[in-house]
Parts: sequence; structure tokens; C-alpha cells
Amino acid sequence: MDLITNKWTWVPMYATILYVLFVKYGFKITLLFVVSLFLVNFAFSDYMCGSILRSFIHRPRPSNADSPIYNLVHVVNNYRGGHYGFPSCHASNSFALATMVCLFFRNRKLTLFIYLWAFIHSYSRIYLGVHYPGDILVGAIIGILGAIAIYSGFNHFLHFKTKDSFKYVNIIWYVEILIVAILIVITCVERYF
Repeated sequence: MDLITNKWTWVPMYATILYVLFVKYGFKITLLFVVSLFLVNFAFSDYMCGSILRSFIHRPRPSNADSPIYNLVHVVNNYRGGHYGFPSCHASNSFALATMVCLFFRNRKLTLFIYLWAFIHSYSRIYLGVHYPGDILVGAIIGILGAIAIYSGFNHFLHFKTKDSFKYVNIIWYVEILIVAILIVITCVERYF
């Protein structure tokens, strides 16, 4: 779970999404607008959870000494996160990306795999003891609703084609599966050797 939650673990998947967009649009202004769509989506979800709601709500993480269940929480690798954890930025960002990928690429297999990734990526935060399930749920809702609103706003001006075809779109979920397989191998090697 420590590897799943790590932001650098998933860079190959993010790069693959960018590659598929580049193959479709090349170095054109459309690519700039599409990449902006994804960046605005991420910025909104991260800022809404991390800067606005957390500073207003002030709910400590389960692993924080101010938490009433502090002594019951299993902490992995002495990682406790920041002071406040409601709502989860990881969940918000993961589900925002999954929703944007779903709306933009409109590929059933990719949608299934990217939402499964978002769920596992978010669940890892509960496992590590840095979020309550409610933190994850609210973060996911914010990410999904924010992505829908941002996509709709961009689509109002740019008119994305809903049946737009993307060459190599399946590479995204192949890379996702490959990363998970590598994580499983790393975990087995660490555990048994």
C-alpha cells in the first residue's frame, strides 16, 4: 500500500495518457486546451480539498495524536501524513482524473480500470492510517463532481466530440496493469526474500 499511495509510482500511467493525447492532436493548440482541461481539473480538486475545506473543517487524521483513535491506528513505515485529513486530496485527485479520463476517452475498459485504480489508490490511504473512510468518500465525490463541471465548462466552449476515437487508448490500461504487476512482484520480493 505504501507503493500504491506514492505519487511517483503512477507517473508512467500519467505519461501514457499524455502520449495518447499527443498521438491524437500532435503539437496543435487543441492539445494545449486538452492538457489545460486535465490540469485545471487537478488544480481544482487538490485546492478545494487541501486548501479550502481542510483549513475550514480541521479534522485530524486518524494517525494524528489529536485523533480520538490515535492508539488504535496501525501506522505503516511511521508515515502519519499532515495534521488534517478531511477530505482526502488523494481520493479527490484520483477520482477527478478517473472521471476526466472516462468523460474524455469514452472507452469502457479504460473507464473500468481507471476507476478501479482510483478506488485502490484511495483505499491505500485508509490502510496507511492517514484517512478515515469518510475522508475518502467526500474526496471522491468532490473529485467526480468537479471533473464533471470542468469537463462540461470546457466542452461548452470547445465542443469535444463524444465519439472521438483515440489511437492507442488501450495502452493506458495496459500500463496500469503493468504497474500493478510490478508492485505485486516488488511486494513478494520484499516479503519473502
